[in-house]
Amino acid sequence: MMNQFVVHEPGDGVGVVVVEDVKKGDALSGWIMDGDTTIECEAKDDIAIGHKIALQDFAVGDTVIKYGHDIGKVVQPIKKGQHVHVHNVKTKRW
Repeated sequence: MMNQFVVHEPGDGVGVVVVEDVKKGDALSGWIMDGDTTIECEAKDDIAIGHKIALQDFAVGDTVIKYGHDIGKVVQPIKKGQHVHVHNVKTKRW
């Protein structure tokens, strides 16, 4: 199966979609670069290329880790497989 998203480190909570037209209900495969392993996830939303997919459930206030770095806090609950973007994660910078 072709990989539809990439993850840098096993501890990352999100992956980045690298193909066009991910649709709700699609069974996706992801490549974890550090360790050269794969993971599976079902898309719970349509997700555009370059956008993030949740690899775990998140509660309001949780920290999201991408590429091994804190990219913000959750402002709406997120389920595994959902689209992660500005509507449910905000930066902690301001």
